[in-house]
Amino acid sequence: MSLSRKIAAVSATAALFLSACSGSATPAPAASGGAGASGGTGAQAPGCIVGVSWNNYQEERWAKWDEPAIKASLAAAGATYISTDAKSSAATQTTDIENLISQKAKVIIILAQDDSAIKSSVATATAANIPVIAYDRLIEDPKTFYVSFDNVEVGRMQARAVFKAVPKGNYVFIMGDKADANARFLRSGQDEIIKAAVDSGDIKNVGETNTDAWKPDLAQTEMEQFLTANNNKVDAVLSENDGMAGGVVAALTAQGLQGKVSVSGQDGDAAALNRVALGTQAVDVWKDSRMLGKAAGDAAIQLCNGTTVDKIAGAAPFSTPKGNTVSSVLLKADPIDKTNLNDVLSAGWITKDVLCKGVTAGAVAGC
Repeated sequence: MSLSRKIAAVSATAALFLSACSGSATPAPAASGGAGASGGTGAQAPGCIVGVSWNNYQEERWAKWDEPAIKASLAAAGATYISTDAKSSAATQTTDIENLISQKAKVIIILAQDDSAIKSSVATATAANIPVIAYDRLIEDPKTFYVSFDNVEVGRMQARAVFKAVPKGNYVFIMGDKADANARFLRSGQDEIIKAAVDSGDIKNVGETNTDAWKPDLAQTEMEQFLTANNNKVDAVLSENDGMAGGVVAALTAQGLQGKVSVSGQDGDAAALNRVALGTQAVDVWKDSRMLGKAAGDAAIQLCNGTTVDKIAGAAPFSTPKGNTVSSVLLKADPIDKTNLNDVLSAGWITKDVLCKGVTAGAVAGC
């Protein structure tokens, strides 16, 4: 699919949000440039305070892509943005949400650190008639609105790319935090692609672990341990995100195995896309966070204006692993490998000098 068609497909999803709101406000300037960065549904919500509880604002994508898109959407409607950073602490996030409530937030967007621990905070907010948007990570509560990417499909995309490169061999699985539903979604999608090969013995699982808080340094240590346990006989690593993939590649590099072991990731981090260009990471599933932030901001404006979660434009029921049904919007991601690096360049997601740092000119398309 061409880049223009990909952007059109994602924009069509975002356009569903527009249909539920009226008005003629001029959209705010693009939050980050490129596709999907413009803000606003056209509806107005002057004076509405929208609070965002970040689980760990230190992740590259939150400050660079997600937050600016949320802010642009809210600003276009005259709403006010406030935020907190839990710094990977579930206990701190509980206090943070109490703080957002005390600041009279009318809607709270939560990127949950722990999908179980957060439930009491969600109950407190909803008891105060404050709608909650579960941002990027599922919260098992039917009163929340869930906006994310199709994370099961992201897992499939990771596994398809790695399995194509390594249909037989020793696999390691570096999964995200066990308290994050996304880690389980990704792993289930991966399993759909490789299960038959595992069952037949073509693929051998030689290491699998959850990584606390998705920390790259922990992923590096875990990978070092798996390499030692297997005498460096590892052929592929299904890493669930780019930060951890960076730790994995660092461990491989220390053993002279970089580029020889197929590694996956997701998020579209600049360093990961550079690794794809260099050949040390096989695939980076690009989730255009500008679209996700816009979707959340647009939903928040509708909730500010009294729309219920099941009536938000474009919403569809989502059946959770624990048997709940939540209203949701799930966006589509794109797997990026060395054949389609021009897509992220053309979309303004990354600059050529960053993407192609250290890459021999002409070695891959885009560099």
